[in-house]
Amino acid sequence: MDRWDQEAEKIMVERFGKDTVIAVATVENGVPYVRYVNAYYDNGAFYIITYALSNKMKHVENNSAIAIAGEWFTAHGKGINLGYFGKEENSRIAGKLREVFSEWIDNGHNNFDDENTIILCVELTDGVLLSHGTRYEF
Repeated sequence: MDRWDQEAEKIMVERFGKDTVIAVATVENGVPYVRYVNAYYDNGAFYIITYALSNKMKHVENNSAIAIAGEWFTAHGKGINLGYFGKEENSRIAGKLREVFSEWIDNGHNNFDDENTIILCVELTDGVLLSHGTRYEF
């Protein structure tokens, strides 16, 4: 994301540096699959709490290419399974996700004792952000 300027990064943090819903697309056998997920943006990547055995993660295992879309933003990225939400290496991002998703994270939907509760990182590779008539690309 070397081409991403400070103004674009500021807009990304304002829009997506909190609990936000984005569309995530994966591909399996040449067929695209799109779903909405809660996500959090930080430093060139989106983070999503998901289930390791979900179709989304099965697709990512076979093809790490992901497309995303949010409020006046569309991008491509690489899906990376960071593994179990509770493992030590994930403590920084897991803590941040607990904070930004605090309204719903402990509503019973997630089982943090299950090692299949993981963090999906989508490292952005290219994208377009629109804001008040300005187009930012990276």
